[in-house]
Amino acid sequence: MSSDVHTESDAALDVYSQVVAGVAEHLLPRVVRLDVEAESPRGRFRARGSGSGVIFTPDGYLLTAAHVVRGTTSATAQFTDGRTRPVRMVGADPLSDLAVGRIEAGDETIEHAELGDSETLRVGQLVVAVGSPLGLGASVTAGIVSGLGRSMVGSTPRATRIIENVIQTDAALNPGNSGGALADSRGRVVGVNTAVAGMGLGLAVPISAGTRQLIAALMRDGRVRRAWLGIAGGRQPVSPRLARRVGHQAGIGVVEVVPDSPAVRCGVRPGDIIVEVDGYAVADAGDLQRLMLSEAIGRPMTLRVLRGSDLVDLRAVPDEMAA
Repeated sequence: MSSDVHTESDAALDVYSQVVAGVAEHLLPRVVRLDVEAESPRGRFRARGSGSGVIFTPDGYLLTAAHVVRGTTSATAQFTDGRTRPVRMVGADPLSDLAVGRIEAGDETIEHAELGDSETLRVGQLVVAVGSPLGLGASVTAGIVSGLGRSMVGSTPRATRIIENVIQTDAALNPGNSGGALADSRGRVVGVNTAVAGMGLGLAVPISAGTRQLIAALMRDGRVRRAWLGIAGGRQPVSPRLARRVGHQAGIGVVEVVPDSPAVRCGVRPGDIIVEVDGYAVADAGDLQRLMLSEAIGRPMTLRVLRGSDLVDLRAVPDEMAA
């Protein structure tokens, strides 16, 4: 009986090892160490650092974390075979903590990773992290998806944004892993490692349809354009009586309205509860920001607001969010 148990355990471990080793073998040539030189905000000094990057196109575009390349004046990619190549930064979006660069390798063939779909992940699923923790290149750790649907805050000096559907994993992540790959068992990149939130708790920005739009914008324009209304607030439940009337259990309770903003100009007031935008229900900041895409800049939209016991429709024209 005991012998059978050991045999089954050994076989299971062998399968696990084969999967992790296979992903590592596939991804290591496609994940680079990024050595960066950055200038301080006021130009008083230069600093050096390192992180990781994932090559995702055959012509050398790579994906990394925006905080890795913040203020970068020069960057170099180091491959697992020892080659180094300069990297030109194409664009960065601190509000999603994503950045795109391009390896300058001339006509050289560059192996690239396949971007997967984080929407297919399940809690408990095997994932493999590949990167350069603590400046050590070609490092691989494995673990599981510990949680899905997490959120974290991306910010610039002028704005903040909730990064949604962040992947939580217990695969060991350390400083330098940021910008590296979080991959599924088939070697497809399903996340970009971004933060260590605690012992055994790493976070990765998901590769989803929305993320692909951001990546495309960075490749095309070097930045991500977003619409902006100029309100601050959060989820606010609606009383059962009003909920039956308006058809929504909650809305965005407006705490503050930025002076001279689109929200001020259309008549939004602190204390209002926004329950719909152009007919779409909104219950929290995430719902609203999903509608604040570049297409919404300068386009009139209707805000349905609960003000006391009255429903009011306001016509707002979003501005472009300042970089």
